[in-house]
Amino acid sequence: MKKVCMFGLGFVGLPLALSFAMRGCQVTGVDIDEKLVADLNQGLTHHLEAYEGLGIKEILRKQMDQGRFQAVTDGLGAMQDCDNIIVTIGIPVEGHKHDMKPMLEVCRTVGAGLKAGDLVLIRSTVIPGTTRDVILPILEQESGLQAGIDFYLAYSSERIAEGRAFHEFEHMPAALAGINPASTLKAFELMSIVTRAHITQASCMEVVEASKVIENISRDVDIAMVNEFARFCKAMGIDIFEVVAVANTHQRVNLLNPGPGVGGYCLPNALFYLLPKADEIGVNLSLLTTARKVNEGMPRYVADLVLRNLQVAPSQARVAVLGMAMKDYSNDDRMSPALSVIEALQKSGCTVRAFDPAVPSYYDFKVNSLEEAVTDAHGLVVLTLQNGIDFMNLDFLMNLMSRESQPFIVDTKNFYDPAVVWDKGFRLERL
Repeated sequence: MKKVCMFGLGFVGLPLALSFAMRGCQVTGVDIDEKLVADLNQGLTHHLEAYEGLGIKEILRKQMDQGRFQAVTDGLGAMQDCDNIIVTIGIPVEGHKHDMKPMLEVCRTVGAGLKAGDLVLIRSTVIPGTTRDVILPILEQESGLQAGIDFYLAYSSERIAEGRAFHEFEHMPAALAGINPASTLKAFELMSIVTRAHITQASCMEVVEASKVIENISRDVDIAMVNEFARFCKAMGIDIFEVVAVANTHQRVNLLNPGPGVGGYCLPNALFYLLPKADEIGVNLSLLTTARKVNEGMPRYVADLVLRNLQVAPSQARVAVLGMAMKDYSNDDRMSPALSVIEALQKSGCTVRAFDPAVPSYYDFKVNSLEEAVTDAHGLVVLTLQNGIDFMNLDFLMNLMSRESQPFIVDTKNFYDPAVVWDKGFRLERL
């Protein structure tokens, strides 16, 4: 029975901690958010994960009842009885600038609590070179121990998709590398408790760090390409979703669908983890930077689709937004394109009421029911598919909406059959 200390209990850390607990480890989760820790210790979480028919709340309560998981705010205390320390702290990005302070603070705590023989495994997305050049010196300075001799240090990239975390921790191929072969082996042994799929042991930590960043950026670029092509198709009067479907009949083509933007904590931030190192070594990343700008412009494009369908002045318009999460069937609204669409509509003068039953965050434009969002709206925009929103009850929606003009739907998800929507009296606009 291994004893694991998990720093960070967010969308990665909590399901990872419970994955170890389910396999017999004794896990202590650490987070500075006192309310989060208190809620977890009462068996409460807003996460929407599930594993083998059990929701994450059931998993959490079962592991606590069996004494295999607890949450605390005291990182030093948690480390006293653990010899496997995993760090899943994110590096936030604001204004295209990354902020290392949360990561550095956690690493100082980990260093202060390090004991001889401990393993420190970094599982955060970082600037390539961070584990060796930034984290290692902090751990050694705070602990007085030497990495690779007195304690083990390794990096492993995180590859999960929210909503599939438990499954992908187990079945997604993983990659890792340590500061030395002994650290690599130690990390491999720990990860093998949860991961059944192949685990690649790379030549160095920098390879794994860089691979994680480029994995995220590759999806950002792929989405940007089809988002830009969506504008071309709109100008030609053809359906981008049909174009993608036809193109994908080619056996070597696998285009993604366009959307209102790219959100969440992973894909939009990845470029801004890479740029500092690129600047340092004198490499111009113009293609990747352009792709990011394309995706950042999509919320404004969607807002303009709404505005051009209004038959009243924006200052008189009421718009219903359905779905606020950063992707379908998620409760994560971090860097969600929906929030940027709403901001653009509000700046144009529209009154916005948004509904998403899965997103726990409070906003002054967020309402508690579909009826409240749609009542007297001139149009609605579908930004995220979500359980708990009855998108297909078109008669219900039509009866609630304003009669000042013909109600319209802006469908960014290719959800509606145009013939059905038109038959119900709506105008329909797609990307």
